Amino acid sequence: MEQIVIDEADLRLLDLLQTDASQSNQSLAERAHLSPPTSLRRTKRLRQLGLIEREVAILSADRLAPVLGHGLTALVEITLERQGAELLDAFEARVLPVTQVQQCYRVSPGPDFVLVVHCHDMPDYLALAQRLFTSDTNVRNIKAFFSLKRAKFDPRLALPAKLSV
Repeated sequence: MEQIVIDEADLRLLDLLQTDASQSNQSLAERAHLSPPTSLRRTKRLRQLGLIEREVAILSADRLAPVLGHGLTALVEITLERQGAELLDAFEARVLPVTQVQQCYRVSPGPDFVLVVHCHDMPDYLALAQRLFTSDTNVRNIKAFFSLKRAKFDPRLALPAKLSV
């Protein structure tokens, strides 16, 4: 695995891009205090290093609700009966391609997994739960917490202004 070396200019670019990835290179360069060619070259390198996984539009669930409905968001704790590496990997492999599973974390201590799930409604959640959890003989316990209100959602990573050595 290639060792990743970045500097403060890279951190500024990463921070600016995770705030607004749609800005022009000219604007990005200006805000990062770099020349446009340098900004473009560095941003391309950050993508190649895999530090920028992808660029997406974050949709407003509240603004879409009148059209699509509010949907149902649940935080789901999953505990497996047996936790061998191959069984943990197998569970992950089953949930990762499922569109309703927005996030999947392998955690410790406590449950083995915490999932963030967004479904159209309760029947959609029930069908998902039966397909992914109830039918899996290795799933011992399922605990779901249903969101009443999303007070904060921010996908940004907190980045330092300077690198410590």
